[in-house]
Amino acid sequence: MIFIHKKELGKLGEEISCKYLQQIGYEILERNFICKQGEIDIVAKNKAEYVFLEVKTRSNLCYGRPIDAVNSCKQKHIYQSARYYVHKNKLEKCFVRFDVIEVYLHENKYKLKHWKGVEIKFNNKT
Repeated sequence: MIFIHKKELGKLGEEISCKYLQQIGYEILERNFICKQGEIDIVAKNKAEYVFLEVKTRSNLCYGRPIDAVNSCKQKHIYQSARYYVHKNKLEKCFVRFDVIEVYLHENKYKLKHWKGVEIKFNNKT
């Protein structure tokens, strides 16, 4: 068994996700967009829609499904970071969407699941 450091595993998942998104017609606008509110793994454009993507990669399910790691705290940071990105790039009148991509890695193979239009479920009054 080959041990992959958590950061390397995440990077690999993001690489796989970007290739997948490009293959299905998305334009990658940014990777690892960082601001004081948080980080967005991938910002992409699909036709007239801006998509903010969180990528979660796992080599096993010991810690649960990848999407389960996108908890309310993580959702809040993604939402606030996306709001800043929208404001910074003057995209207030554009359609936006939040997606999660799960990447399962096992040996030299991977499985990918793309959750489109994930609902942000936190109290956004802050």
